[in-house]
Amino acid sequence: MNKFDYLNILKNNVAPSVEKLGLSENWIFQQDNDPKQKSKIVSEWLLYRTPKTLDHPPQSPDLNPIEHLWEHLDRKKLTEEWSKISPEVTKNLTESMPRRLTEVLKSKESKQNIRLLYQFSLCT
Repeated sequence: MNKFDYLNILKNNVAPSVEKLGLSENWIFQQDNDPKQKSKIVSEWLLYRTPKTLDHPPQSPDLNPIEHLWEHLDRKKLTEEWSKISPEVTKNLTESMPRRLTEVLKSKESKQNIRLLYQFSLCT
């Protein structure tokens, strides 16, 4: 994503979000210090379309609430998706390991370590 992509996201989302959330004229727009967000074209657009922007000190993801939300969402989604994996999928993956190891043996220089892995997989 570049500064123009980011600007298009702002153009398409800031006003509708402000309206949908019912924000007054006194809201604050928050973003981090990503270079595309600090570009002149984006800064000028924000100057005329947001009442105030919150400047972040460099290297401060802990001050951005969304950074903590991503971890929560990732964990929740992972848990949700993990429970959808069928036993058949895991069985197929497990059974495919000898073939995969054989292919790696054919293409890699470090054959000794892979042979050990292959032998181990045959024992389990």
